[in-house]
Amino acid sequence: MLTGRESLSRLIGKRRRFLPSLQSVLSSPIQGSLNLSSDKNGSLAETQCSKGKVEMSSSDWVTCPVCGNKVPGEDCILNSHLDGCLSRRTKRKLTQLTLLQLNFGCSQSNVQVSSSESEKLLTSDLYKSPCDSEEKATCGFSKVSPSEGKSHDQWRRFLQTESVKQIDMAGSTENPISDGRAKIMVDVPALSADNEEPRHLMDETVDDISGVPIDTFIVGRKFSDVKYLNLGASISLLRDPDNINDSNAIKVLSASSACCKVLGYLPRELAQYLSPLIEKYCLTFEGCVIAVPRSSLHAVPIQIVCQNMILNGEKGCDNFEVFKHLWQKVLQVVEFAKNRPPNTTKYQENFCLLLQEVLRSSPHLFTDDEKKFIESFTSLSEDSRRLFVRLYTRKGPWFRLSTIMYPEVCNCQQAVKELSANGYICLFEDITELPEDDMKNLLSLLTVSELRDILCTLKKKCNRGSRKQNLIASLLSCYKGGSCPVLPHLILERTDICTRISSEAESLFWRAERLFFLNGEQDLSAFLLVDLGIVKYPTYNCIISEQIFSSKSDLLAYEEAIGVAQIMDQSLDENNFELVLRCIMIAESRISSSSEKLIETSTPELMSTFLSCFSASWVYSKVILLGISFLEREQRYNDAIHLLRRLLNCFTCDRRRGYWTVRLSIDLEHMGCPNESLSVAETGLLDPWIRAGSRMALQRRVLRLGKPPRRWKTPSFPESIKRNITEVHIQGRPLNCEAGRKSRFYGEDGEQCGVEQLALQYYATEGGGWQGVHTESGIWLTIFGLLMWNVLFSDVPNVFRTRFQLNPMFAS
Repeated sequence: MLTGRESLSRLIGKRRRFLPSLQSVLSSPIQGSLNLSSDKNGSLAETQCSKGKVEMSSSDWVTCPVCGNKVPGEDCILNSHLDGCLSRRTKRKLTQLTLLQLNFGCSQSNVQVSSSESEKLLTSDLYKSPCDSEEKATCGFSKVSPSEGKSHDQWRRFLQTESVKQIDMAGSTENPISDGRAKIMVDVPALSADNEEPRHLMDETVDDISGVPIDTFIVGRKFSDVKYLNLGASISLLRDPDNINDSNAIKVLSASSACCKVLGYLPRELAQYLSPLIEKYCLTFEGCVIAVPRSSLHAVPIQIVCQNMILNGEKGCDNFEVFKHLWQKVLQVVEFAKNRPPNTTKYQENFCLLLQEVLRSSPHLFTDDEKKFIESFTSLSEDSRRLFVRLYTRKGPWFRLSTIMYPEVCNCQQAVKELSANGYICLFEDITELPEDDMKNLLSLLTVSELRDILCTLKKKCNRGSRKQNLIASLLSCYKGGSCPVLPHLILERTDICTRISSEAESLFWRAERLFFLNGEQDLSAFLLVDLGIVKYPTYNCIISEQIFSSKSDLLAYEEAIGVAQIMDQSLDENNFELVLRCIMIAESRISSSSEKLIETSTPELMSTFLSCFSASWVYSKVILLGISFLEREQRYNDAIHLLRRLLNCFTCDRRRGYWTVRLSIDLEHMGCPNESLSVAETGLLDPWIRAGSRMALQRRVLRLGKPPRRWKTPSFPESIKRNITEVHIQGRPLNCEAGRKSRFYGEDGEQCGVEQLALQYYATEGGGWQGVHTESGIWLTIFGLLMWNVLFSDVPNVFRTRFQLNPMFAS
């Protein structure tokens, strides 16, 4: 694999279906200093830069790697100057930034407004918040039990009233990018903006709660003894303290039946506050079914009324305060659940939560029309929202309407019409509306038999053993050649109506997803992994004082750079060298040091390094790095040298400078310029951003290239570089010797094993009875994480920005 390919693929993440305005970017003239081309056969053609000697720097003066002074760049003058510096023992001190020099302190705001709840009334484990119990200490996520509905996580986020918000009063809370930057501290579970207590409910009197109706739902219908319910059926409540999943569970019984059959349970969020009221204050509730859902497993809307209450003591006593607190919580849960029925599917809820959070945290990155379009998603019907999320998460881009069937979507046809009317999807039902670029994608919807049928109809040769891709390629060649203009009509006859996500919807929701996760590797499946308990994230606070994208223009430039990177990645898969070279030239013309300098002057060094990872220049540097590896493979060293110089000049504070410098020195040696290669290596050793392995590689190059007459004095680091490491030779019986595959051996016990297990068996027997495990650096990283846990997840601004982080962003 080319160097940098995996890193670029991870940056891109899931490839986008549409790349808006990228066609104009690829076709526009490029104003850059690099001109790459390919011949008619697709092979790389030599440019003027590739034929001759290495292109020297525009400056006639270079920096002496020993004393740091400027000297003429001619070899004879430079070597004489270096000999004089070494004879005078003039040595420039090397400096390197260490981890201990970094400031992990969190500057606190002078004026803070806290909305955290100050009441400490409940001390028993029964009254702990949802994040207090051990089984729920997963950053606001919880497991589904039989006694709760699917939307309990959203209730839990609402009830997490201990979340804290800190706002710097020097800036406006309405303008997140004002000069006085707003400092927002949000507890991770509290992502919804709807967790404000309804003030009119707080003033509710509890003198007599008898007769107060409570609207809620029966959930957990799959555990019910009754499959179908009648409208108006009488119900009663019964505590279920022996429930193994929830000690606060409350059963809903059929009051009209003599045997009191179980109809289901109350939602867990309501039961955790209602159960102590029933037990301690002897409250009894009765009610009736107020609506009957279509499915027997869906949550059933009910209304319950308190029939009895026993409250010992006066209103001023502690008992009354606890009772009032619990009753207020019950009313809050009921109010919150009015617009969030438990029937909402989990992925639909997660998608809406993602949109709401992005609009709340980054409103300046969307126009008014874009905000209206995103907000209109919540006004769609349940079926339309579910169908759209389903289609959005699928590969696509086209789907046959006849094959779209989901059990949670009751009326798929009506949902498609509503989505199409609101601009969320596009329909293909007329051959005049078919874009030419979509022909291949529509052909992929057909089965092999349907493709053969079309070829037979067109009287084209069709081999029975042909693969689907070969059949599609044959039809595409006929269509582009003009020999079968009726192909769209034949496709439509077999597929009927087809649909796909509209370009506007895909672009906006991709942007929202990117802003929410801040990377391309995570998507909506991250919610699912947490809901299933497969992944658990640490508990931390998100303190945001700096916007990653200060303006929409920065975000659009970043998105365009991601698009160029995606085309680069796709072109390498398709061996389209012409497009690969085009992407390299685009990236080379777009990078500049202006954005880097702007960030460095306004923010601290560590923060600027982090923010630079979300700039278009940083993405283009990834494209260029992959392009350098591609050019080196094609032995275009002059072009690779030019790109490496551009990277080193534009990115002065980057931890990748070590690799770039090593490659530049190696490529210069390939071009027959050992003096310049040595100078690059020596200069690189003075760079504080070059560390660890890259630094050792440069030291080895200096020792190998810096022999007399180029250099007369030996550097100070040869002892550490030339030290001999004891070698141990282990013999094994190999099973395979294929390149690109992991080697397998027969172990001491005759079983197949890898080279690591073979080494462990050797040390356990002949090596002195040592016992070990193969974990790479896993053990040391685990020990470090445990010892430094409080430091890693401390309240440092801007290092935790999403609820799906395993480590601080500066350490990502």
